[in-house]
Amino acid sequence: MSDCQSLGDCDDSRIERIYEYLDGAVPKADIVEIKKHLDECPDCREQHDLECVIRTVVKRSCKEAAPENLKNSILDRIHSTRSA
Repeated sequence: MSDCQSLGDCDDSRIERIYEYLDGAVPKADIVEIKKHLDECPDCREQHDLECVIRTVVKRSCKEAAPENLKNSILDRIHSTRSA
């Protein structure tokens, strides 16, 4: 049985541990405990899944390059602002 029944019962430190887990920043010894908690706590699992979606969208967005004409336009504005 889970030690929390809703996200309100899981404190911020538990949610922070989920983020650290996703970052690969938890000791190996803690991974089993975190996975077990995610299996048992639907609200934390939902938070985990949402964070995974957000990270995927951000990664995808960061890979897209701005069109060359947009870059040139921005650089032109920066140079004209500096000259003024």
